[in-house]
Amino acid sequence: MSASRPDARGRSDRAPEGDGSDPVRAAERRWDAEVLGPALAKGPERKETFATLGGIPVARLYTPRSSRSGFDRVGYPGQPPFTRGVHPTMYRGRVWSMRMFSGFGSPEDTNRRFHYLLGHGESGLSIAFDDPTLYGLDADDPESLGEVGKCGVNVSSLDDMGRLLRGIPLADVTTSMTINAPANIVWGMYLLTGEAHHVPLAQLGGTTQNDILKEYIAQKEFLYPPRPALRLVTDTIEFGTRHTPRWNPVSISGYHIREAGSTAVQELAFTLADGREYVRAAIARGLDVDEFAPRLSFFFNSHNDFFEEIAKFRAARRVWSDVMANEFGAKNERSRWLRFHTQTAGCSCTAQQPELNIVRTAIQAMAGVLGGTQSLHTNSYDEALQLPSEDAVRIALRTQQILASETGLTDAVDPFAGSYYVEWLTDQMEEETRRYFERIDAMGGVVAGIERGFFQREIQEASFRYQRAVEAGTEKVVGVNAYTVEAPIKVPRLKISEAARRSQSVRLRALRSRRSRSRFEAALDRLRKVAATEDGNTMPAVLDALRAKATLGEIVHAFQDVYGSYRERSTY
Repeated sequence: MSASRPDARGRSDRAPEGDGSDPVRAAERRWDAEVLGPALAKGPERKETFATLGGIPVARLYTPRSSRSGFDRVGYPGQPPFTRGVHPTMYRGRVWSMRMFSGFGSPEDTNRRFHYLLGHGESGLSIAFDDPTLYGLDADDPESLGEVGKCGVNVSSLDDMGRLLRGIPLADVTTSMTINAPANIVWGMYLLTGEAHHVPLAQLGGTTQNDILKEYIAQKEFLYPPRPALRLVTDTIEFGTRHTPRWNPVSISGYHIREAGSTAVQELAFTLADGREYVRAAIARGLDVDEFAPRLSFFFNSHNDFFEEIAKFRAARRVWSDVMANEFGAKNERSRWLRFHTQTAGCSCTAQQPELNIVRTAIQAMAGVLGGTQSLHTNSYDEALQLPSEDAVRIALRTQQILASETGLTDAVDPFAGSYYVEWLTDQMEEETRRYFERIDAMGGVVAGIERGFFQREIQEASFRYQRAVEAGTEKVVGVNAYTVEAPIKVPRLKISEAARRSQSVRLRALRSRRSRSRFEAALDRLRKVAATEDGNTMPAVLDALRAKATLGEIVHAFQDVYGSYRERSTY
Protein backbone atom coordinates (compact mmCIF):
# COMPACT_ATOMS: atom_id res chain seq x y z
CA MET A 1 0.00 0.00 0.00
CA SER A 2 2.68 2.47 -0.96
CA ALA A 3 2.04 5.75 -2.69
CA SER A 4 4.30 6.88 -5.51
CA ARG A 5 6.12 10.17 -5.96
CA PRO A 6 5.62 12.10 -9.21
CA ASP A 7 8.43 11.76 -11.73
CA ALA A 8 10.32 14.65 -13.28
CA ARG A 9 7.56 15.18 -15.85
CA GLY A 10 4.90 15.52 -13.19
CA ARG A 11 3.48 12.00 -13.52
CA SER A 12 2.66 9.51 -10.78
CA ASP A 13 2.27 6.40 -12.94
CA ARG A 14 2.27 2.97 -11.34
CA ALA A 15 1.99 0.28 -14.00
CA PRO A 16 5.10 -0.83 -15.92
CA GLU A 17 5.80 1.16 -19.06
CA GLY A 18 5.27 -1.91 -21.20
CA ASP A 19 1.78 -2.65 -19.88
CA GLY A 20 -0.22 -2.05 -23.01
CA SER A 21 -3.29 -3.85 -21.66
CA ASP A 22 -4.19 -0.95 -19.34
CA PRO A 23 -6.80 1.21 -21.09
CA VAL A 24 -6.30 4.12 -18.68
CA ARG A 25 -2.56 4.07 -19.36
CA ALA A 26 -3.17 3.89 -23.09
CA ALA A 27 -5.58 6.83 -22.96
CA GLU A 28 -3.10 8.82 -20.90
CA ARG A 29 -0.36 8.21 -23.47
CA ARG A 30 -2.63 9.47 -26.24
CA TRP A 31 -3.50 12.56 -24.17
CA ASP A 32 0.18 13.09 -23.45
CA ALA A 33 1.11 13.00 -27.13
CA GLU A 34 -1.90 14.66 -28.72
CA VAL A 35 -3.03 17.22 -26.15
CA LEU A 36 -0.39 17.88 -23.51
CA GLY A 37 2.62 17.88 -25.83
CA PRO A 38 1.31 20.58 -28.18
CA ALA A 39 0.17 22.70 -25.19
CA LEU A 40 3.64 22.58 -23.61
CA ALA A 41 5.22 23.39 -26.95
CA LYS A 42 3.24 26.64 -27.04
CA GLY A 43 4.16 27.66 -23.52
CA PRO A 44 5.73 26.12 -20.40
CA GLU A 45 3.99 25.67 -17.06
CA ARG A 46 4.43 28.31 -14.35
CA LYS A 47 7.03 26.28 -12.48
CA GLU A 48 9.29 23.34 -13.15
CA THR A 49 8.07 21.51 -10.05
CA PHE A 50 4.95 21.76 -7.89
CA ALA A 51 4.63 20.63 -4.28
CA THR A 52 2.28 20.83 -1.32
CA LEU A 53 3.02 23.30 1.47
CA GLY A 54 4.65 20.38 3.28
CA GLY A 55 6.96 19.62 0.37
CA ILE A 56 5.23 16.58 -1.16
CA PRO A 57 5.78 16.76 -4.95
CA VAL A 58 2.51 17.13 -6.85
CA ALA A 59 2.04 15.56 -10.27
CA ARG A 60 0.33 17.26 -13.16
CA LEU A 61 -2.36 14.64 -13.50
CA TYR A 62 -3.93 11.95 -11.32
CA THR A 63 -5.92 9.05 -12.71
CA PRO A 64 -7.48 5.81 -11.35
CA ARG A 65 -3.96 4.36 -11.48
CA SER A 66 -2.54 6.89 -9.01
CA SER A 67 -3.68 5.30 -5.76
CA ARG A 68 -3.18 1.72 -4.69
CA SER A 69 -5.87 2.00 -2.04
CA GLY A 70 -8.79 -0.13 -3.08
CA PHE A 71 -12.30 0.72 -1.98
CA ASP A 72 -11.78 -1.28 1.21
CA ARG A 73 -9.23 1.35 2.32
CA VAL A 74 -11.61 4.18 1.41
CA GLY A 75 -14.73 2.43 2.58
CA TYR A 76 -17.96 3.84 3.96
CA PRO A 77 -18.51 6.49 6.62
CA GLY A 78 -18.99 5.06 10.10
CA GLN A 79 -17.10 1.85 9.26
CA PRO A 80 -13.43 0.90 9.71
CA PRO A 81 -10.99 2.20 8.69
CA PHE A 82 -13.07 5.41 9.00
CA THR A 83 -11.27 7.20 6.15
CA ARG A 84 -14.59 8.86 5.30
CA GLY A 85 -15.62 9.78 8.83
CA VAL A 86 -16.55 8.24 12.17
CA HIS A 87 -20.30 8.80 11.78
CA PRO A 88 -22.37 7.33 8.94
CA THR A 89 -24.36 10.54 8.35
CA MET A 90 -21.72 13.08 9.48
CA TYR A 91 -23.09 16.64 9.14
CA ARG A 92 -26.39 15.49 7.62
CA GLY A 93 -27.23 14.42 11.18
CA ARG A 94 -25.59 17.20 13.20
CA VAL A 95 -23.07 19.84 12.21
CA TRP A 96 -19.77 20.22 14.01
CA SER A 97 -19.52 21.97 17.39
CA MET A 98 -18.60 25.62 16.95
CA ARG A 99 -16.08 26.53 19.64
CA MET A 100 -14.44 29.95 19.84
CA PHE A 101 -11.22 29.92 21.86
CA SER A 102 -11.75 32.62 24.48
CA GLY A 103 -10.01 33.98 27.53
CA PHE A 104 -8.53 37.25 28.77
CA GLY A 105 -8.18 39.32 31.89
CA SER A 106 -9.88 38.24 35.08
CA PRO A 107 -12.33 35.34 35.40
CA GLU A 108 -15.20 37.88 35.35
CA ASP A 109 -13.93 39.38 32.05
CA THR A 110 -13.91 36.00 30.34
CA ASN A 111 -17.20 34.96 31.90
CA ARG A 112 -18.84 37.94 30.18
CA ARG A 113 -17.27 36.87 26.84
CA PHE A 114 -18.59 33.32 27.32
CA HIS A 115 -22.12 34.58 27.81
CA TYR A 116 -21.71 36.84 24.75
CA LEU A 117 -20.61 33.90 22.57
CA LEU A 118 -23.30 31.54 23.83
CA GLY A 119 -25.84 34.27 23.09
CA HIS A 120 -24.55 34.49 19.49
CA GLY A 121 -24.85 30.78 18.73
CA GLU A 122 -21.65 29.17 20.02
CA SER A 123 -22.37 25.56 20.94
CA GLY A 124 -19.43 24.81 23.26
CA LEU A 125 -16.92 26.68 25.38
CA SER A 126 -13.18 26.68 24.70
CA ILE A 127 -11.05 28.26 27.43
CA ALA A 128 -7.75 30.01 26.76
CA PHE A 129 -5.57 30.42 29.85
CA ASP A 130 -2.86 33.03 30.32
CA ASP A 131 0.84 32.21 30.51
CA PRO A 132 1.07 32.22 34.32
CA THR A 133 -1.73 29.64 34.51
CA LEU A 134 -0.15 27.54 31.75
CA TYR A 135 3.16 27.59 33.63
CA GLY A 136 1.55 26.77 36.98
CA LEU A 137 2.22 30.19 38.51
CA ASP A 138 -0.11 32.11 40.79
CA ALA A 139 -1.09 35.60 39.71
CA ASP A 140 0.92 37.18 42.53
CA ASP A 141 4.10 35.25 41.73
CA PRO A 142 6.90 37.69 40.73
CA GLU A 143 7.35 35.73 37.48
CA SER A 144 3.74 36.51 36.54
CA LEU A 145 4.36 40.25 36.39
CA GLY A 146 3.13 41.74 33.12
CA GLU A 147 1.47 38.52 31.91
CA VAL A 148 -1.66 38.09 34.04
CA GLY A 149 -4.71 37.97 31.81
CA LYS A 150 -2.78 39.09 28.72
CA CYS A 151 -2.99 36.01 26.45
CA GLY A 152 -5.83 34.22 28.20
CA VAL A 153 -7.77 34.17 31.43
CA ASN A 154 -6.01 33.89 34.77
CA VAL A 155 -7.10 31.08 37.10
CA SER A 156 -5.05 30.72 40.28
CA SER A 157 -7.52 29.01 42.61
CA LEU A 158 -10.70 26.98 42.85
CA ASP A 159 -12.55 30.20 43.65
CA ASP A 160 -11.34 31.68 40.34
CA MET A 161 -12.82 28.75 38.43
CA GLY A 162 -16.15 29.38 40.15
CA ARG A 163 -16.05 33.00 38.98
CA LEU A 164 -15.10 31.95 35.45
CA LEU A 165 -18.06 29.57 35.12
CA ARG A 166 -20.70 31.60 36.94
CA GLY A 167 -24.08 31.22 35.27
CA ILE A 168 -22.85 28.62 32.76
CA PRO A 169 -25.11 25.53 32.53
CA LEU A 170 -22.38 22.96 33.08
CA ALA A 171 -24.75 20.00 32.69
CA ASP A 172 -25.66 21.18 29.17
CA VAL A 173 -22.52 22.84 27.76
CA THR A 174 -19.33 20.94 26.96
CA THR A 175 -16.10 22.75 27.71
CA SER A 176 -12.68 22.44 26.11
CA MET A 177 -9.71 23.63 28.16
CA THR A 178 -6.36 24.28 26.53
CA ILE A 179 -4.14 23.47 29.48
CA ASN A 180 -1.29 20.97 29.63
CA ALA A 181 1.38 20.82 32.33
CA PRO A 182 -1.03 21.78 35.18
CA ALA A 183 -4.03 20.18 33.45
CA ASN A 184 -4.70 17.77 36.31
CA ILE A 185 -5.05 20.70 38.73
CA VAL A 186 -7.19 22.92 36.48
CA TRP A 187 -9.40 19.96 35.58
CA GLY A 188 -9.80 19.30 39.30
CA MET A 189 -10.99 22.89 39.70
CA TYR A 190 -13.59 22.33 36.97
CA LEU A 191 -14.81 19.08 38.54
CA LEU A 192 -15.19 20.69 41.96
CA THR A 193 -16.99 23.69 40.41
CA GLY A 194 -19.42 21.25 38.84
CA GLU A 195 -19.86 19.66 42.26
CA ALA A 196 -20.66 23.11 43.72
CA HIS A 197 -23.25 23.57 40.94
CA HIS A 198 -24.79 20.20 41.95
CA VAL A 199 -23.77 18.60 38.64
CA PRO A 200 -22.57 15.01 39.17
CA LEU A 201 -19.16 14.09 37.75
CA ALA A 202 -20.83 11.66 35.36
CA GLN A 203 -22.78 14.53 33.74
CA LEU A 204 -19.86 16.87 33.13
CA GLY A 205 -18.78 16.87 29.50
CA GLY A 206 -15.70 18.33 27.90
CA THR A 207 -12.04 17.95 27.11
CA THR A 208 -8.75 18.83 28.74
CA GLN A 209 -5.94 19.15 26.24
CA ASN A 210 -3.53 17.60 28.77
CA ASP A 211 -1.06 16.54 26.04
CA ILE A 212 2.25 17.01 27.83
CA LEU A 213 4.36 15.17 25.25
CA LYS A 214 3.72 17.79 22.60
CA GLU A 215 4.85 20.45 25.07
CA TYR A 216 8.37 19.03 25.01
CA ILE A 217 8.12 18.62 21.25
CA ALA A 218 6.74 22.03 20.35
CA GLN A 219 5.06 24.45 22.75
CA LYS A 220 7.58 24.26 25.63
CA GLU A 221 5.18 24.87 28.53
CA PHE A 222 6.33 22.03 30.77
CA LEU A 223 6.86 21.86 34.54
CA TYR A 224 8.35 18.45 35.33
CA PRO A 225 10.62 15.95 33.53
CA PRO A 226 8.87 13.96 30.76
CA ARG A 227 8.49 10.62 32.54
CA PRO A 228 6.70 11.84 35.72
CA ALA A 229 4.69 14.25 33.56
CA LEU A 230 3.48 11.29 31.49
CA ARG A 231 2.54 9.55 34.76
CA LEU A 232 0.27 12.50 35.70
CA VAL A 233 -1.50 12.32 32.34
CA THR A 234 -2.03 8.59 32.89
CA ASP A 235 -3.53 9.40 36.30
CA THR A 236 -6.13 11.63 34.63
CA ILE A 237 -6.95 8.97 32.04
CA GLU A 238 -7.49 6.40 34.79
CA PHE A 239 -9.53 8.78 36.96
CA GLY A 240 -11.63 9.91 33.99
CA THR A 241 -12.30 6.32 32.96
CA ARG A 242 -13.62 5.54 36.46
CA HIS A 243 -15.56 8.74 37.23
CA THR A 244 -16.21 11.05 34.22
CA PRO A 245 -17.58 9.01 31.29
CA ARG A 246 -18.48 12.15 29.29
CA TRP A 247 -15.05 13.78 29.64
CA ASN A 248 -12.14 13.39 27.22
CA PRO A 249 -9.17 13.30 29.62
CA VAL A 250 -6.56 14.06 26.95
CA SER A 251 -6.82 15.78 23.58
CA ILE A 252 -3.74 14.69 21.69
CA SER A 253 -2.65 17.85 19.97
CA GLY A 254 -0.92 18.39 16.66
CA TYR A 255 -1.99 22.02 16.52
CA HIS A 256 1.03 23.39 18.39
CA ILE A 257 3.39 21.08 16.54
CA ARG A 258 2.22 22.71 13.32
CA GLU A 259 2.34 26.21 14.81
CA ALA A 260 5.98 25.54 15.73
CA GLY A 261 6.78 25.08 12.04
CA SER A 262 6.27 21.41 11.24
CA THR A 263 4.99 20.07 7.96
CA ALA A 264 1.55 18.49 7.69
CA VAL A 265 3.10 15.01 7.68
CA GLN A 266 5.14 15.77 10.80
CA GLU A 267 2.06 17.14 12.54
CA LEU A 268 0.15 13.97 11.71
CA ALA A 269 2.93 11.51 12.52
CA PHE A 270 4.10 13.13 15.76
CA THR A 271 0.55 13.57 17.04
CA LEU A 272 -0.41 9.95 16.44
CA ALA A 273 2.92 8.81 17.90
CA ASP A 274 2.06 10.74 21.08
CA GLY A 275 -1.33 9.03 21.07
CA ARG A 276 0.31 5.62 20.89
CA GLU A 277 2.46 6.54 23.89
CA TYR A 278 -0.55 7.50 26.02
CA VAL A 279 -2.33 4.28 25.09
CA ARG A 280 0.73 2.24 26.06
CA ALA A 281 0.98 4.06 29.39
CA ALA A 282 -2.70 3.51 30.22
CA ILE A 283 -2.49 -0.19 29.35
CA ALA A 284 0.64 -0.51 31.50
CA ARG A 285 -1.39 1.05 34.34
CA GLY A 286 -3.77 -1.90 34.06
CA LEU A 287 -6.61 -0.38 32.04
CA ASP A 288 -8.21 -2.35 29.23
CA VAL A 289 -7.86 -0.47 25.96
CA ASP A 290 -11.61 -0.49 25.36
CA GLU A 291 -12.19 1.10 28.79
CA PHE A 292 -10.47 4.38 27.94
CA ALA A 293 -9.75 4.62 24.21
CA PRO A 294 -13.27 5.75 23.22
CA ARG A 295 -12.71 8.95 25.26
CA LEU A 296 -9.40 9.91 23.64
CA SER A 297 -9.67 12.84 21.26
CA PHE A 298 -7.36 14.77 18.95
CA PHE A 299 -6.71 18.37 17.97
CA PHE A 300 -5.33 19.37 14.58
CA ASN A 301 -4.29 22.48 12.71
CA SER A 302 -5.88 23.39 9.38
CA HIS A 303 -3.37 25.30 7.29
CA ASN A 304 -3.35 26.91 3.86
CA ASP A 305 -2.82 23.93 1.54
CA PHE A 306 -6.45 22.97 1.02
CA PHE A 307 -6.02 19.45 -0.37
CA GLU A 308 -3.08 18.51 1.85
CA GLU A 309 -5.15 19.32 4.92
CA ILE A 310 -8.16 17.29 3.75
CA ALA A 311 -5.88 14.34 3.00
CA LYS A 312 -4.19 14.70 6.40
CA PHE A 313 -7.49 14.42 8.27
CA ARG A 314 -8.61 11.41 6.23
CA ALA A 315 -5.25 9.66 6.67
CA ALA A 316 -5.31 10.37 10.42
CA ARG A 317 -8.54 8.44 10.89
CA ARG A 318 -7.32 5.53 8.80
CA VAL A 319 -3.95 5.20 10.51
CA TRP A 320 -5.43 5.50 14.02
CA SER A 321 -8.06 2.88 13.27
CA ASP A 322 -5.35 0.45 12.18
CA VAL A 323 -3.12 1.26 15.16
CA MET A 324 -5.88 0.67 17.69
CA ALA A 325 -7.06 -2.57 16.10
CA ASN A 326 -3.77 -4.15 15.06
CA GLU A 327 -1.30 -2.78 17.61
CA PHE A 328 -3.48 -2.57 20.73
CA GLY A 329 -6.18 -5.15 19.99
CA ALA A 330 -9.16 -2.83 20.46
CA LYS A 331 -12.45 -4.70 20.10
CA ASN A 332 -14.85 -1.80 20.61
CA GLU A 333 -15.31 0.03 17.32
CA ARG A 334 -15.46 3.37 19.14
CA SER A 335 -11.92 2.73 20.39
CA ARG A 336 -10.83 2.97 16.75
CA TRP A 337 -12.50 6.32 16.17
CA LEU A 338 -10.28 9.33 15.75
CA ARG A 339 -12.50 12.19 16.86
CA PHE A 340 -10.86 15.55 16.46
CA HIS A 341 -11.18 19.28 16.96
CA THR A 342 -9.75 21.62 14.34
CA GLN A 343 -8.43 25.15 14.67
CA THR A 344 -7.46 27.27 11.71
CA ALA A 345 -3.77 28.13 11.49
CA GLY A 346 -2.82 31.00 13.76
CA CYS A 347 0.69 31.02 12.30
CA SER A 348 -0.77 31.80 8.86
CA CYS A 349 -2.42 35.01 10.08
CA THR A 350 -0.58 38.16 9.05
CA ALA A 351 -0.39 41.56 10.70
CA GLN A 352 -0.10 43.07 7.22
CA GLN A 353 -3.51 43.56 5.59
CA PRO A 354 -5.17 41.67 8.48
CA GLU A 355 -8.56 41.58 6.74
CA LEU A 356 -7.07 38.94 4.43
CA ASN A 357 -7.04 36.59 7.40
CA ILE A 358 -10.83 36.35 7.09
CA VAL A 359 -10.32 34.71 3.68
CA ARG A 360 -7.54 32.44 4.91
CA THR A 361 -9.64 31.36 7.88
CA ALA A 362 -12.67 30.56 5.71
CA ILE A 363 -10.60 28.35 3.37
CA GLN A 364 -8.88 26.58 6.26
CA ALA A 365 -12.23 26.02 7.96
CA MET A 366 -13.60 24.51 4.74
CA ALA A 367 -10.70 22.06 4.70
CA GLY A 368 -11.49 21.06 8.28
CA VAL A 369 -15.14 20.48 7.43
CA LEU A 370 -14.36 18.57 4.23
CA GLY A 371 -11.87 16.52 6.25
CA GLY A 372 -14.61 15.53 8.72
CA THR A 373 -13.86 17.45 11.91
CA GLN A 374 -16.10 17.06 14.98
CA SER A 375 -15.60 20.61 16.24
CA LEU A 376 -14.04 23.76 14.86
CA HIS A 377 -12.47 27.01 16.01
CA THR A 378 -12.00 29.78 13.47
CA ASN A 379 -9.31 32.35 14.21
CA SER A 380 -10.21 36.01 14.39
CA TYR A 381 -8.69 38.25 11.75
CA ASP A 382 -6.89 40.47 14.29
CA GLU A 383 -5.06 37.68 16.15
CA ALA A 384 -1.66 38.56 14.66
CA LEU A 385 -1.98 41.90 16.44
CA GLN A 386 -3.78 41.28 19.73
CA LEU A 387 -6.30 39.22 21.62
CA PRO A 388 -9.45 39.15 19.47
CA SER A 389 -11.96 41.97 19.73
CA GLU A 390 -15.67 41.17 20.01
CA ASP A 391 -16.32 42.21 16.39
CA ALA A 392 -13.49 39.99 15.11
CA VAL A 393 -14.73 37.03 17.17
CA ARG A 394 -18.24 37.49 15.81
CA ILE A 395 -16.98 37.47 12.20
CA ALA A 396 -14.99 34.29 12.92
CA LEU A 397 -18.08 32.60 14.36
CA ARG A 398 -20.26 33.82 11.50
CA THR A 399 -17.74 32.26 9.09
CA GLN A 400 -18.55 28.84 10.52
CA GLN A 401 -22.27 29.54 10.46
CA ILE A 402 -22.09 30.51 6.78
CA LEU A 403 -20.21 27.30 5.97
CA ALA A 404 -22.80 25.25 7.83
CA SER A 405 -25.88 27.01 6.48
CA GLU A 406 -25.16 28.44 3.02
CA THR A 407 -22.54 26.43 1.14
CA GLY A 408 -23.81 22.86 0.77
CA LEU A 409 -20.68 21.52 2.48
CA THR A 410 -22.81 19.56 4.93
CA ASP A 411 -24.99 17.80 2.36
CA ALA A 412 -22.76 14.89 1.28
CA VAL A 413 -20.50 12.79 3.47
CA ASP A 414 -16.80 13.03 2.49
CA PRO A 415 -17.49 14.59 -0.93
CA PHE A 416 -13.83 14.35 -2.03
CA ALA A 417 -13.78 10.55 -1.69
CA GLY A 418 -12.78 9.05 -5.01
CA SER A 419 -10.90 12.14 -6.12
CA TYR A 420 -7.82 10.68 -7.79
CA TYR A 421 -5.62 13.40 -6.28
CA VAL A 422 -7.09 13.35 -2.78
CA GLU A 423 -6.93 9.55 -2.54
CA TRP A 424 -3.32 9.56 -3.75
CA LEU A 425 -2.42 12.30 -1.28
CA THR A 426 -4.20 10.46 1.56
CA ASP A 427 -2.09 7.39 0.73
CA GLN A 428 1.04 9.52 0.72
CA MET A 429 0.28 11.03 4.13
CA GLU A 430 -0.36 7.57 5.56
CA GLU A 431 2.84 6.10 4.14
CA GLU A 432 5.06 8.90 5.39
CA THR A 433 3.41 8.76 8.84
CA ARG A 434 4.23 5.07 9.10
CA ARG A 435 7.84 5.82 8.14
CA TYR A 436 8.05 8.22 11.07
CA PHE A 437 6.55 5.57 13.37
CA GLU A 438 9.37 3.22 12.40
CA ARG A 439 12.02 5.87 13.17
CA ILE A 440 10.42 6.77 16.53
CA ASP A 441 10.03 3.13 17.58
CA ALA A 442 13.65 2.41 16.63
CA MET A 443 14.88 5.05 19.10
CA GLY A 444 12.73 3.69 21.93
CA GLY A 445 9.50 5.68 21.66
CA VAL A 446 8.36 9.27 22.05
CA VAL A 447 9.92 10.03 25.44
CA ALA A 448 13.30 8.75 24.26
CA GLY A 449 12.91 10.83 21.10
CA ILE A 450 12.17 13.93 23.19
CA GLU A 451 15.22 13.33 25.36
CA ARG A 452 17.38 13.00 22.24
CA GLY A 453 15.92 16.14 20.64
CA PHE A 454 14.65 14.25 17.59
CA PHE A 455 11.27 15.94 17.25
CA GLN A 456 12.64 19.37 18.00
CA ARG A 457 15.29 19.08 15.24
CA GLU A 458 12.78 17.80 12.68
CA ILE A 459 10.47 20.76 13.31
CA GLN A 460 13.30 23.30 13.36
CA GLU A 461 14.57 22.11 10.00
CA ALA A 462 11.09 22.20 8.43
CA SER A 463 10.44 25.67 9.84
CA PHE A 464 13.78 26.93 8.55
CA ARG A 465 13.11 25.60 5.04
CA TYR A 466 9.73 27.33 4.92
CA GLN A 467 11.00 30.66 6.24
CA ARG A 468 13.88 30.61 3.77
CA ALA A 469 11.40 30.02 0.93
CA VAL A 470 9.25 32.96 2.11
CA GLU A 471 12.26 35.25 2.31
CA ALA A 472 13.42 34.12 -1.13
CA GLY A 473 9.94 34.74 -2.55
CA THR A 474 9.47 31.19 -3.82
CA GLU A 475 6.70 30.70 -1.22
CA LYS A 476 4.18 33.49 -1.66
CA VAL A 477 2.39 35.06 1.30
CA VAL A 478 -0.12 37.61 0.09
CA GLY A 479 0.35 40.94 1.81
CA VAL A 480 3.80 39.99 3.14
CA ASN A 481 6.04 39.23 0.16
CA ALA A 482 3.46 39.56 -2.62
CA TYR A 483 0.75 42.14 -3.37
CA THR A 484 1.88 44.38 -0.54
CA VAL A 485 0.51 47.82 0.20
CA GLU A 486 1.84 50.75 2.19
CA ALA A 487 -1.12 51.60 4.37
CA PRO A 488 -1.72 51.94 8.10
CA ILE A 489 -3.30 48.99 9.89
CA LYS A 490 -6.78 49.89 11.06
CA VAL A 491 -7.88 47.40 13.67
CA PRO A 492 -9.84 48.32 16.82
CA ARG A 493 -7.49 47.62 19.71
CA LEU A 494 -8.32 45.46 22.71
CA LYS A 495 -6.07 46.42 25.62
CA ILE A 496 -5.65 44.37 28.78
CA SER A 497 -4.55 46.43 31.78
CA GLU A 498 -2.73 45.36 34.92
CA ALA A 499 -6.04 45.48 36.79
CA ALA A 500 -6.43 41.72 36.47
CA ARG A 501 -3.13 41.09 38.28
CA ARG A 502 -4.01 43.52 41.04
CA SER A 503 -7.47 42.05 41.66
CA GLN A 504 -6.24 38.46 41.46
CA SER A 505 -3.41 39.22 43.92
CA VAL A 506 -5.83 40.74 46.42
CA ARG A 507 -8.04 37.66 46.18
CA LEU A 508 -5.12 35.29 46.71
CA ARG A 509 -4.03 37.12 49.86
CA ALA A 510 -7.58 36.89 51.19
CA LEU A 511 -7.83 33.19 50.35
CA ARG A 512 -4.57 32.35 52.12
CA SER A 513 -5.55 34.33 55.20
CA ARG A 514 -8.88 32.57 55.72
CA ARG A 515 -8.00 28.93 54.98
CA SER A 516 -7.13 26.36 57.63
CA ARG A 517 -3.35 26.16 57.65
CA SER A 518 -3.27 22.69 59.17
CA ARG A 519 -5.74 21.30 56.63
CA PHE A 520 -3.83 22.95 53.77
CA GLU A 521 -0.46 21.57 54.88
CA ALA A 522 -1.85 18.08 55.50
CA ALA A 523 -3.38 18.01 52.01
CA LEU A 524 -0.09 18.96 50.33
CA ASP A 525 1.82 16.40 52.43
CA ARG A 526 -0.56 13.69 51.27
CA LEU A 527 -0.12 14.86 47.66
CA ARG A 528 3.68 14.57 47.90
CA LYS A 529 3.43 11.06 49.38
CA VAL A 530 1.12 9.83 46.62
CA ALA A 531 3.27 11.46 43.94
CA ALA A 532 6.30 9.64 45.32
CA THR A 533 4.64 6.24 44.83
CA GLU A 534 4.90 4.39 41.53
CA ASP A 535 1.32 3.24 41.20
CA GLY A 536 -0.95 5.53 43.22
CA ASN A 537 -3.33 7.87 41.42
CA THR A 538 -2.68 11.52 42.31
CA MET A 539 -6.08 12.92 41.26
CA PRO A 540 -7.90 12.34 44.58
CA ALA A 541 -5.03 14.07 46.39
CA VAL A 542 -5.21 17.00 43.95
CA LEU A 543 -8.95 17.37 44.63
CA ASP A 544 -8.33 17.29 48.38
CA ALA A 545 -5.65 19.98 48.07
CA LEU A 546 -8.05 22.20 46.11
CA ARG A 547 -10.76 21.68 48.71
CA ALA A 548 -8.19 22.78 51.32
CA LYS A 549 -7.82 26.04 49.32
CA ALA A 550 -4.35 25.27 47.95
CA THR A 551 -3.59 27.47 44.95
CA LEU A 552 -2.43 26.35 41.51
CA GLY A 553 1.16 27.42 42.18
CA GLU A 554 1.28 25.75 45.57
CA ILE A 555 0.13 22.40 44.18
CA VAL A 556 2.65 22.64 41.33
CA HIS A 557 5.46 23.33 43.84
CA ALA A 558 4.38 20.26 45.83
CA PHE A 559 4.74 18.10 42.71
CA GLN A 560 8.11 19.71 41.94
CA ASP A 561 9.28 18.84 45.47
CA VAL A 562 8.97 15.22 44.34
CA TYR A 563 9.73 15.33 40.61
CA GLY A 564 11.95 18.37 40.24
CA SER A 565 11.71 20.73 37.29
CA TYR A 566 12.95 20.25 33.72
CA ARG A 567 15.36 22.12 31.50
CA GLU A 568 15.46 21.19 27.84
CA ARG A 569 18.84 20.55 26.28
CA SER A 570 19.82 22.64 23.28
CA THR A 571 19.25 21.05 19.87
CA TYR A 572 21.32 23.56 17.92
